[in-house]
Amino acid sequence: METIKIRDDFIKLGQAIKLSGLVESGLEAKIEIQEGFVKVNGQVELQRGKKIYPGDVISYDGQQIKVEN
Repeated sequence: METIKIRDDFIKLGQAIKLSGLVESGLEAKIEIQEGFVKVNGQVELQRGKKIYPGDVISYDGQQIKVEN
């Protein structure tokens, strides 16, 4: 499991998967999230603006990313 570090209290889901390198652009992030391909803590998440906090785990395309601060 890879990790990404954030400086603030939270990061939005679309920004997090872009920062992690799972997608190449914000548009790709938006499409993948809206199509239901992204999970947060095991639950499908359809809102790209969902706040992701340290300790949350994002799953996409067989990969998992843990958010830390």
